[in-house]
This record gives sequence, C-alpha cells and structure tokens, in this order.
Amino acid sequence: MGSQMEKYTYEEKVRRELEAWAKKVLKRPGIWERVSKKVQTKVNDVIPDKVHTVLTATVKGLVKTVLFGLDFVPKSAPTQGLTLEDRDLKAYELISNYKKLAAAEGAGTGAGGFVLGMADFPALIAIKMKFLFELAHVYGYTTQDYRERLFLLYVFQLAFSSQEQKPTLYTALADWNGTVRKWPSGTEYLEQIDWEKFQREYRDTIDLRKTLQMLPGVGAVVGAWANYGLLEELGQVGMNCYRMRRLQTEERSHE
Repeated sequence: MGSQMEKYTYEEKVRRELEAWAKKVLKRPGIWERVSKKVQTKVNDVIPDKVHTVLTATVKGLVKTVLFGLDFVPKSAPTQGLTLEDRDLKAYELISNYKKLAAAEGAGTGAGGFVLGMADFPALIAIKMKFLFELAHVYGYTTQDYRERLFLLYVFQLAFSSQEQKPTLYTALADWNGTVRKWPSGTEYLEQIDWEKFQREYRDTIDLRKTLQMLPGVGAVVGAWANYGLLEELGQVGMNCYRMRRLQTEERSHE
C-alpha cells in the first residue's frame, strides 16, 4: 500500500511538472524572442548560400542516418519493468554523462578556432542523437523501430526550434499515435521536410553560443559551456516527452 502511494505521489508530481513545462512550450513568442529571430534572419541572409547548402546537406545526411541506419541504436535492450521514478533517475544519470562528453568535445573544437568550430556542428548533432537513442531505451522504447527514430527527430526539433514552431511540434508529440499514422514510410517523411528551414531553426537556436566558441582565447571555455548547456536543454525536453508518453500509455491501460 505504501509503495503504491509513493508511486502515485511521484507520478502526480511529474504531471504537475509536465503541465508547467507545456505552458512554457506553448507560450507566444515574447519581445526578446521576436527581436532575436529578426536579427538572426538578417545574419543568415549575409551568410553565403554555399555555407547554407553545406550545412543543409550535413543536417539532411545525419537525419537520414538516424531514420534508416542503425548506427546509433544502443547494444543494450530497452529497460523493462521499472517505475517512472527509476527511469527518471537513470535519465538524469545519462544526461549528466552526456553533458560531460559534449563539454569535452566543445572545449577541444573551441580551442581550434573557426575550422574546428565548424567541425563541431555535425559532431555535436551526432552526440545529441546518440543521447536520444539511449534515452529512448531508458524509457523502454526500442529504437530498432523506425517509428521510434521518427519520435526522436520530433524531440530534437522541439528542443532546437523557435518559440513560433514549438507549439506545433509539441502538439504532434502529445498525440504521437495520431502523428505517426501520418508518416507510413521514411521516404514520405523525408520528402515533407523543408531541410533548409530545419537546419536554420537548429542553428538559430545555438548560433550565438557556437559563434562565441570560435573567438580566439575564449573558444575552449565557451565551447565547453555551450555544449554543456545544449545537452542540458535537450535532456530536459527529451525526458519530458518520454514522461508524457509513458503517463499517457499508463492512463490508456487503465481505461
């Protein structure tokens, strides 16, 4: 009886946290977000088309790897039979480990100036994707399933998109069973994506921190700080998406 009460209390606590998080995600863009977006749009307009083309191709290639390859699939099987609290504890530990890994990678490339700073772009995405694959297994979902890899991409976009785009992505994740039925094949999903918009949304979210990483003398420190913070943000979004999904599954099982 006592353990059931503790479980109920923890799940209610998570529900309250998810409600607060949803309000934050769904809020309208504030003045700062709108100004930042306009400034970033102007910066993007100055960047040569050749650079945009290379970065777009990089993002598209990595997404294809996620959807159709098994490079990131963890060797260990998804965890089974754990409470939500136990899964959350494992998730916190995973986030901590990946923040350290990302910080070390950012410090190394940040110390190398502009060239290595550019190299950090695909390397950091790869670290984030590997983290999400392992997080899925923590919450009991197998990434052998293409639909689970698709879920990861939505989580990734939610974490690194503008405030204007977040409500649409959140709604898709909150009704995942309905969303996944719209994408019966990986090819169809890829054809629907505006790849340049995808990479610009991602870059706009991280650009200031990653640009500072390329400055002489402070690059290593800023690189470590930037990557650490970006993994923290992705970890919070990823955890909340999976917590929301598991609670929904549990609620449906009791209906």
